[in-house]
Amino acid sequence: MTVHEPGLGRYYEDFVVGDVYQHPLGRTISEADNTWFTLLTMNTNQNHFNAHFAGRAPVGKIIVNSGLTVAIVLGLSVIDVSQTALMNLGWDEIRLTHPVFVGDTLYAESIVLEKRESNSRPYAGIVTCRTRGLNQDGDEIMSWRRTVMVYRRDAPHDKNYFPQAKNGPLTP
Repeated sequence: MTVHEPGLGRYYEDFVVGDVYQHPLGRTISEADNTWFTLLTMNTNQNHFNAHFAGRAPVGKIIVNSGLTVAIVLGLSVIDVSQTALMNLGWDEIRLTHPVFVGDTLYAESIVLEKRESNSRPYAGIVTCRTRGLNQDGDEIMSWRRTVMVYRRDAPHDKNYFPQAKNGPLTP
């Protein structure tokens, strides 16, 4: 029997400059997602939660809070870009290029722009990607450059964290 330790994502050694990752999941935004996020974050712009008010605006309907769309696109990219990250180092050049509406499904893809070994942490490397979010029609809704510090494959920090069962191994 082989026990496979839990794990997802890529380590520093796995990244190749120029590689593109089409992140595997999509996420449809519901009205509840938008309303809850907007109110939770104290965003009082009624274009995000008042259909009557938003109907009078040039777009003519509720626009999804851009903070939520950034968070979703970021989350969609984690499995490929930062699942093994120990820290985010920065986001640059954030562009919101197309409105997002309730019912839109978001997807994301990233291209590796740069990578280098960490000078201060021998167990990690630094990776910079350009990520963009797309809606279900293929419209680019946003993009940014993001730099993350990710573990090297031999880093001990993300290994052996799964607890041992006190009553022994799992058996058939």
